[in-house]
Amino acid sequence: MKICAIICEFNPFHNGHKHLLESAKVLSGCDAVLCIMSGNFTQRGDIAVLDKYTRARHAVMGGADAVLELPAAFSVAPAEIFAKGAIKILSSIPEVGSLAFGCETPDADFSAAAKLLLKEQKPFKNILSQKLAQGESYVKSYVAAFAACGGKAELLSQPNNILGVEYAKAILSSGAKINLIPVKRVGQNFGSAELTDNYSSAQAIRNNIGSEKIKSNVPPYVYADLRDFSAENAKFEDILRFKLCTSAPETLAKIFGCTEGLENKLAACYNLPYKQLVLSASGKRYTESRIKRILTADLLELYSADCISYLNSRLYIRPLALKKDRADDVLAALSKSEFPLLLKYRDVVRLNNTARKCLESDFLAEKIRNFIFNLPYKEFGYPVFI
Repeated sequence: MKICAIICEFNPFHNGHKHLLESAKVLSGCDAVLCIMSGNFTQRGDIAVLDKYTRARHAVMGGADAVLELPAAFSVAPAEIFAKGAIKILSSIPEVGSLAFGCETPDADFSAAAKLLLKEQKPFKNILSQKLAQGESYVKSYVAAFAACGGKAELLSQPNNILGVEYAKAILSSGAKINLIPVKRVGQNFGSAELTDNYSSAQAIRNNIGSEKIKSNVPPYVYADLRDFSAENAKFEDILRFKLCTSAPETLAKIFGCTEGLENKLAACYNLPYKQLVLSASGKRYTESRIKRILTADLLELYSADCISYLNSRLYIRPLALKKDRADDVLAALSKSEFPLLLKYRDVVRLNNTARKCLESDFLAEKIRNFIFNLPYKEFGYPVFI
């Protein structure tokens, strides 16, 4: 089976995502599209608007043949780790031969940019540190360091392009035999707050949940499941603040990106309202997304040393949803992975201690989300067939 993969969050699934799935099938000529999706928390440190099984179901209804869960340890992590974790799991499946992703400039040479960053890793980091010390923002410093090493600055001026380069880096550094398929992003830019008629960003849709204006931006089955979750989000923010006030600076320093005294700054801000806390701790050097991600990683007890050990371990394949009429073929392909396929709770015994610890982080993420939304908790959920 020829499989094209997509790394995603689908928070929520919208028309742009449907376009990506359709384009992936055409451009790759694949037999099946396999998505690997963040679970209940995202790379920006937010709680997902819908639970992982619902979002996975939407993806299958929108054209995917199967959706796997990206472990929480990689989902709530910097872009480099997010990409490495996803590629690690996908490259363990022999039939995955390509990776499609949305980007702003599909004609760009992502592999060349990745090779440059890997080759010039030390000079890049030195220049990045210098620019940050001079008071430049993280994004401007990153782009300037890339350009100083011989790269095209415009390539890394867009967020989806940056992820594309991280995917290419992860593929090259791991030796995975996966071809990149860039797909031109349609509609609004990533993170745009402007709501349009058909192709609004996920951020704009999240900001307008409860409004009929989003109806034209998402498939009907997604719109039927969306509801205002501001009360649950406020509860989530309070829990983050409570966890922060119980976390010592040395514990915060174990989290990706919480260095250079940021752990002390965060620990001192615990009594501020959430939005003020994030604003006070962020700035040119630290983006708001980074602060939010650190707070969520603190809540989920996701530490960098553990995550690195997961990247070096034999992990697992955990399906969330499958297309019913393709399930046998897809599961047969997934079973060829060097990692255990987790379909039932008894499959957990096949995991080594490191992989089990990684899975327990997924269980904790599920438990916390269900607590916030007042839902019953089941330690092991089974994939849904659509």
